[in-house]
Amino acid sequence: MTAIAPRSDSAFTLPASILRAYDIRGIYGETLHDDTGYYVGRAFATWMARNSNNPHPTIVTARDGRASSPALTKTLIQGMVDAGAHVVDCGIGPTPMCYFATLTLEADAGIMLTGSHNPPTHNGFKMMMKSRPFFGDDIQALGSLIAANDFNSAQGTVTHHDIREAYVDRLLQGLRTEGAKPLTVVWDAGNGAAGEITELLAQRLHGTHITLFTEIDGTFPNHHADPTEEKNMQDLIAAVREHKADFGVAFDGDGDRIGAVDAGGTILWGDQMLTLYAREILSRKPGATVIADVKASQTLFDDVLAHGGKPLMWKTGHSLIKSKMKETKAEIAGEMSGHIFFADGYYGFDDGLYAAVRLLDLVAHSDQTLEQMRTSIPHTYNTPEIRVDCTEERKFVIIEEVRARLYQMREAGEALEINEADGVRVSFRDGWWLARASNTQAAIIVRCEAQTTETLELLKQMVRDQMHASHVSVTV
Repeated sequence: MTAIAPRSDSAFTLPASILRAYDIRGIYGETLHDDTGYYVGRAFATWMARNSNNPHPTIVTARDGRASSPALTKTLIQGMVDAGAHVVDCGIGPTPMCYFATLTLEADAGIMLTGSHNPPTHNGFKMMMKSRPFFGDDIQALGSLIAANDFNSAQGTVTHHDIREAYVDRLLQGLRTEGAKPLTVVWDAGNGAAGEITELLAQRLHGTHITLFTEIDGTFPNHHADPTEEKNMQDLIAAVREHKADFGVAFDGDGDRIGAVDAGGTILWGDQMLTLYAREILSRKPGATVIADVKASQTLFDDVLAHGGKPLMWKTGHSLIKSKMKETKAEIAGEMSGHIFFADGYYGFDDGLYAAVRLLDLVAHSDQTLEQMRTSIPHTYNTPEIRVDCTEERKFVIIEEVRARLYQMREAGEALEINEADGVRVSFRDGWWLARASNTQAAIIVRCEAQTTETLELLKQMVRDQMHASHVSVTV
């Protein structure tokens, strides 16, 4: 490995725009360069050495299939080695495989090189510690170490470890083989980092399994790997219908999120899947805590309560959800985006492949189809997530302005409930709307849900009025 000489003039700094709430992420060739990998790696290994009481921390790394990932991984590893870390390189694969390796190899930390569901020109670094997520102030601390040229200098090592078979073995532990009915399932990897594992997994599953786009290709030649966009699910829907499959699943670019469609080709969104998973868990573990983010349907929280569980509404963001799960000892959590976190039977991190295996297990042991399960969830009328562009400085101020006006309305006698877990979620008898500042974009995210179309229109008008009062226009 060719070493990259560290700069001695403290001239290298990370652009503030790439230091995100949950990761470091930018555009390759613009805000992210090969030497970025070196300095991120050296800062991460330095931080770990100083905060883990281990001067030579063991750090697992893996990468996705983007064109920039091999070069960035090379410099990332060099930076960690130059700070004295023992690096275990697990090669190409999904983010949850990196998480799995970090935990099962008893490493101190892990770092995944991935652009997730973003365009092919984007890339970034997702980090975790053995004991907790690495986010927020931790990421800002790396930027400070780099800006100060404050690094450890020591000689580390690199080893290579093929974790794929062990990971697939662990995924399969989510299946109950006895009494399972054979199913036909379509798997769409979207040419993302989960493709190879999807093939290995499908080969070992009972029933008929059809795989789509499992060749890992960071240009995403067939469709973009983001199952939250309906247009990206059309190939899966067509294949489910063609093969008369029981259902289909899809993954995002780094495999930590899941999407699903039933036999009729209807998409199940993140809160609907979480509802079904929670029902099964609560049948075995009554009283269990189930966490969902503030964008989730009210039907989910009501359903958890009706099935004897403890629903908890929490902030959006995978690191924030994981931390809350540990604090509350929740059995499962999820986000509208398709991040599903199983502590029941698993490790508590978001893993799209494991979520797919659990969905397979759920349907294979039920006398209902996935379509019947979906239609058992009460129907509501809602908007998608709507992005309202505004400056980074202004987005949090707007939320505070909205909050203040809402409390004035309540004091004046309006019957509304305000949840401030993440932004403001305003609930009425037959609907709710949400406004929250995005943690990853210069934007406010809004969403509405109602039991009737007439109420939905009223809620949408309330959102428009609130945004207008803060001098922001929104099409909702």
